[in-house]
Amino acid sequence: MRYAIGIDIGVTNVKCVVVSDAGEIVLRDQTRTLSEKSDWPEGVKKYIGAIEKQRGEAQWLGIAAPGLAAPDGSCISWMQGRLGEVEGLKWTEFLGRKRSVPVLNDAQAALLGEVWKGSAAGAKNAILLTLVTGVGGAIMVDGRILKGQIGRAGHIGHMSLDVDGVQDITGTPGSLESLIGNYTIRERSGGKFESTHDLVAAAQHGDQKARQVWERSVHQLGCAIVSMINIADPQVVIIGGGIATAAAALFEPLNRVLDKHEWRPHGHRAKIVAATLGEFAGAIGAASNAMQIDRGDA
Repeated sequence: MRYAIGIDIGVTNVKCVVVSDAGEIVLRDQTRTLSEKSDWPEGVKKYIGAIEKQRGEAQWLGIAAPGLAAPDGSCISWMQGRLGEVEGLKWTEFLGRKRSVPVLNDAQAALLGEVWKGSAAGAKNAILLTLVTGVGGAIMVDGRILKGQIGRAGHIGHMSLDVDGVQDITGTPGSLESLIGNYTIRERSGGKFESTHDLVAAAQHGDQKARQVWERSVHQLGCAIVSMINIADPQVVIIGGGIATAAAALFEPLNRVLDKHEWRPHGHRAKIVAATLGEFAGAIGAASNAMQIDRGDA
């Protein structure tokens, strides 16, 4: 069977999917990254080798990882913080492959996965927001992932919503990430809550302070989405990450913000959906990316 392997490298785990030539996902699996060891990439190589020992050599292999992907897709060209070993690592050479192993930013890969097999299947214009410790994102325009000159495109979390706000890790004042990311929840709630999950639970149980903080957070998220709709004109905006599991507690107030502020010529509105592929979205997108590039579709 001709098949693709998609690998999504995270700080804690490496996610893997095997996808048939016909597009059927026949395996979802993961292993520990062991990123505390400087030679962790060797573990990824052995992991891929074990899969191919069972199934035969993969026709396509794609990698997703945090950081900025090089314009030619050969590696992650810039990576801050943990997983520093991934920076500049050219996977085609490292894995000894004859066929190119394309590398994509993990959020961009997750968006590819969602428009191939997930909640935005078939979309040509889409935005993904991942709401976790920080805020990740990616943008697809006319069927292509928007990458920009050096790969910075799509970092929606670093959009400025408050020009007088505190600078985030990129130097952006009052960014969306600072205003809604889980890492600032203690500060935003006056020290009352340690996580967004706790905040939402308290709001749902009648805590007025929690409700105020949560509604403010959702309002800021909605305004950021409105801005992105005006810039990229997507068919669909996908919300992923831990906050998306809040379901109605997120999507009902978020849609009220959009009903009030979204520009809707001729009544057209962007669809807002929850991501459905979960933790394997990036691996699925990495496999899709490798198959598309080889077939000349990317």
